[in-house]
Amino acid sequence: MYSNHTLRPVTSAPVTPVPSWQDEALCAQTGADFFFPEPGSSVREAKSICGRCEMRSACLEYALDNDERFGVWGGLSEKERLQLRRG
Repeated sequence: MYSNHTLRPVTSAPVTPVPSWQDEALCAQTGADFFFPEPGSSVREAKSICGRCEMRSACLEYALDNDERFGVWGGLSEKERLQLRRG
């Protein structure tokens, strides 16, 4: 889409590069459904996958640094990450 005044492409948001650890994470091979379940659903499967992932600590660090509020990141649920932030 182009702006009427500048003839430059109009972008809605800056493109953020994917962190390198995400390419190697087990969640990249299984799909997001496990990691972003419906409210009240079990996160057991996601945590099991995270427990075997070598990228778990990088994932958790990313989630905490970027204030990720939904889903399982680094083996922790939303509530667990909130508790960790509160110390």
